Amino acid sequence: MQIAFVSIETVHHHDTETNQRCQTVLEVLRDHGHDVHCFCARFWDDESPSLERDDVTYHAVTDDVESRRSFCLRLPFDLAAASPDVVHASARPPTTVLAAAGGATLARTPLLVEWYGDDGVDDEQWTRRATKRGDRLITPSELVATWVRERGGDGDCVETIPNPIDIDRIQEVSPGEEVDVVYARRLDEGANLESLLLGLAELRDRDWSTTVIGDGPEREAYERLASDLRIDDRITFAGECSLEDRLAAYRGAHVFAQTAEHCVFPTEMCWALASGCVGIVEYHANSSAHELVEGWDRGFRTTSEEELADAILEAGDLEYRDFDDRFGEYDESVIAGRYLEQYRTLRDEQGLL
Repeated sequence: MQIAFVSIETVHHHDTETNQRCQTVLEVLRDHGHDVHCFCARFWDDESPSLERDDVTYHAVTDDVESRRSFCLRLPFDLAAASPDVVHASARPPTTVLAAAGGATLARTPLLVEWYGDDGVDDEQWTRRATKRGDRLITPSELVATWVRERGGDGDCVETIPNPIDIDRIQEVSPGEEVDVVYARRLDEGANLESLLLGLAELRDRDWSTTVIGDGPEREAYERLASDLRIDDRITFAGECSLEDRLAAYRGAHVFAQTAEHCVFPTEMCWALASGCVGIVEYHANSSAHELVEGWDRGFRTTSEEELADAILEAGDLEYRDFDDRFGEYDESVIAGRYLEQYRTLRDEQGLL
């Protein structure tokens, strides 16, 4: 199947969560044998109209990401000329969705729109118009699905497809050092690591160890807080780690704690739960992390530092695991299959199969 992705900006321009999501999806589909094209702003040095990199063909609709008007004017004709089997567009910025809809109409093919929402889904005019375009509106979680419906999206068109993980890769990594609690995230203003540190301080008379994975502008402040709470001797700030090192840490840990205030899909937590961790989530209105542990006997949802401390104690009674096949539904092959099912269903509905 020939798939045309539309994203004026890619990970080769800026490494954002939204761009990472699009790149992951196109690479997963590429790995399953599909002909993947990405229509974007040019990010390569020469004047070639296209670039093939890692078996993905990138097409320069404009020369830079600031030329949004030009991008939207040219995109429909570029898509029509490519004659893809399906058009799959990022909703950032929403004006490109309208252009992609025109291109899909000219190419007589279905349109899927990817609403990732890592910066929320605003209530501007262009956003509301964009939510009404697309044969399917794809979101990473029920949280974002709700935002899209609130902005005018047809609930019958909304489909939730989470970020994928690689189950085989987890099992290829040996478990690392055993620790009681692991936390992993960029340590910025939204990390909310202080909730975990305050919860652990409630347990300072207990025997425990914690690893914090990640770096960022707030790292020193969190290290000072751990020292002020007199628990720094039992916390290892590991900094940035490769995926293999993170997986080893997750397979060696008993609990993964998620306390971030904003999270459209907790990808690191998903890796950790599949690696056998018990999941503890501090609930926040703008985080979907609780969706991973609802109705699960190895998951806890908390609303305060005291509840978080109690959950850590209760989790200690659960068996240690270094793998959990319950999360096989998040494997790349399953996620690829879900996208392909959407593509084929829409093409069938339009009489294109």
